[in-house]
Amino acid sequence: QVQLVESGGGLVQAGGSLRLSCTASVRTFTIYTMGWFRQAPGKEREFVVASRRSSGVTYYADSMKGRFTIARDNAIKTVYLQMNTLKPEDTAVYYCAATLREVVPDSPAAYDYWGQGTQVTVSS
Repeated sequence: QVQLVESGGGLVQAGGSLRLSCTASVRTFTIYTMGWFRQAPGKEREFVVASRRSSGVTYYADSMKGRFTIARDNAIKTVYLQMNTLKPEDTAVYYCAATLREVVPDSPAAYDYWGQGTQVTVSS
């Protein structure tokens, strides 16, 4: 059973930064591709960024490039999402996800395991 626990969300002013964490309860973390998604009220879940298993190759949604960064610490089975220059439109629940599938990891359908989500609110 894979469990993912996110933390680090909160309220921040526009232009500020936050770092989200997601810790996985798995035996071997490196075999999982890890992704971050977000979902704003009334909108579909949106891909943010992913880190491919083993290779660590990263995939970014075009709108997130330059502001958001993914990093993983395999020793402590944790993946991070560093978010800089936050905007009010970044307000959403942010989800961590994991998959073993060999697919392009930019769709919710590619993932089998999800965290409970953490709220990020950016005030103007």
